[in-house]
Amino acid sequence: MPGSEELASCESNPGRSPAEWAYATPFDGFTLDDVSTGGPDLFVVCKNCGSEVSPYITECPYCGTRLRKRAPKIDRDGRIAERVSRRPTATSLPRLRRGEIPGIRPERHPYATLVLVALGLAGCLIWRTSIISILDLVALGNPANQWWRVFTSAFVYDNTGYAVVALAIIAIYGTLMERRHGPVVVIALALIGGAGGLALAWHLSNNHLFLGGNGAALALLSAWAVPDLLRLLRKHDFDGDLIGTAVLAAVIALMPLATLDASWVAAGVGTAAGLVLGLLLMRLHPG
Repeated sequence: MPGSEELASCESNPGRSPAEWAYATPFDGFTLDDVSTGGPDLFVVCKNCGSEVSPYITECPYCGTRLRKRAPKIDRDGRIAERVSRRPTATSLPRLRRGEIPGIRPERHPYATLVLVALGLAGCLIWRTSIISILDLVALGNPANQWWRVFTSAFVYDNTGYAVVALAIIAIYGTLMERRHGPVVVIALALIGGAGGLALAWHLSNNHLFLGGNGAALALLSAWAVPDLLRLLRKHDFDGDLIGTAVLAAVIALMPLATLDASWVAAGVGTAAGLVLGLLLMRLHPG
């Protein structure tokens, strides 16, 4: 039997009989027009590639086009508090290159490192021919009178094993440093550790002949290892292979025991220059 509330509804809606009101449900008369359409949009369409993407992101994950300046504000009900623009805002970002992933910086080609290795290979081979003599490439006595030979001596090798180890370290850590900080840093480290170390070695020695780039190799290796060494001291996680780096550093640092061409002074200058410049780069680029 219908109750008092149902009878009252029956009197206010004479189109239904009491029997129909007795079997009525709360969902009778409910239509899709009663559904609220005030919720957030399910997606927006990227005008560049036509992909349907979330309205809560600022950049299209498929083509990299900037969709809006900042992420929309969401209220407590989960709705977008500001209007979502259907037009993509003007972007200054360049188009993605082939094989480039959005949000990931493309790798740089180590051109400066390739030049350093090529000069080392040339200096290892050219003086063995009749074209030029090794005495025309290295400095003897006071380097101030033949300053340009200070730079050429860092790329000349009289020992094959010395050349292989030094050039391999320059190639490995020069590439890593160039991809991290660019070619200028690599060239600066090679010149300070290589040419600078040999100049100081000649100044302190009694006209001894020093060759090779053990100072340049240690400068590049030390500068690359500085971030991971600091993380190790702070007991943080790091990605670099410090054990392999320590082995290579020991081999090139002890190279003066194997050949008289390598200089202890140049090795020390290269290591100090790499550590100091590595710390400066950490302050300039903390990430």
